[in-house]
Amino acid sequence: MSLSLEKDSSPFGDDKLHQSICLQFLFMHLACLLVIWTGVSVVAVVTCLALYVVRMFAITAGFHRLFAHRTYKTSRVFQFLMGFLGTTSYQKGPLWWSAHHRRHHLVADTVQDFHSPLTRRFWRAHFGWFLSRDSQTTEWQLITNLSKYPELRLLDRFYSVPPILLAVAMFLLGTLLARYAPGLHTSGWQMLAWGFFVSTVVLYHGTFTVNSLAHIFGKRRFPTDDNSRNNWFVALLTLGEGWHNNHHHYQSSERQGFYWWELDVSHYTLRALSWFGIVWDLRKPPAHVFELGPQPARLQQQRRQTQTVR
Repeated sequence: MSLSLEKDSSPFGDDKLHQSICLQFLFMHLACLLVIWTGVSVVAVVTCLALYVVRMFAITAGFHRLFAHRTYKTSRVFQFLMGFLGTTSYQKGPLWWSAHHRRHHLVADTVQDFHSPLTRRFWRAHFGWFLSRDSQTTEWQLITNLSKYPELRLLDRFYSVPPILLAVAMFLLGTLLARYAPGLHTSGWQMLAWGFFVSTVVLYHGTFTVNSLAHIFGKRRFPTDDNSRNNWFVALLTLGEGWHNNHHHYQSSERQGFYWWELDVSHYTLRALSWFGIVWDLRKPPAHVFELGPQPARLQQQRRQTQTVR
């Protein structure tokens, strides 16, 4: 791909900030400072990490691989469960998320892409796009196969409710543990701080690395029409989403780590769930995709032919 693009001269180009979204995003970060007063405990940190992993799975395997790309099938009940868990991540609802992601694939790394680090400043590509007014619209024409589900429309409309319920649950859990298991040295406020605020903020930035880091750093196995990269560090943070060049090359595959050495925890989990009939018809990359596998001479030739803008 050969592009001649200039980065926006201002942090947000012509975009204007959405005041309400900015305040919510700022509040979530400032609320993490509660840990200064609440302290820390083993149970709080374990809960923080567990909720990060569970909700990252809901984003990667649910919002991304199920809703945005329909790379496998499942029941309506499990579909709603994935939608609900993903919405507790406070990254808006499954319909907005899927529509935005499908749009990204249509215009990846062009000036129409809200979070391309090639055409935007890095911090704008990482999280600034999430705060702009232009990115708040749901393009319903891109998700007609999803908008037919009233339960998903409900989640999308009231996307603030699931994270609020999670926050309340964390506070109540901490309060109960403080009363009935004082040896754990936790409290309602501590569990709220670590289990909800810290976990959610770390989850924000873990997810956003796919938009930013995975379009700048890493290797390009396939000559896609964008600057997507395979990045092992992003794959580690996101349970497998870092094999981004693989994904942009063949979006219909449920598995994004195409080779055994490409860690893809979301795929392993979905595969295990398929053994119990919870999910099925996991779509695989066809054989011809692997013809462009890790063959050094061919890769070098492809890279020379598909130079991208740095």
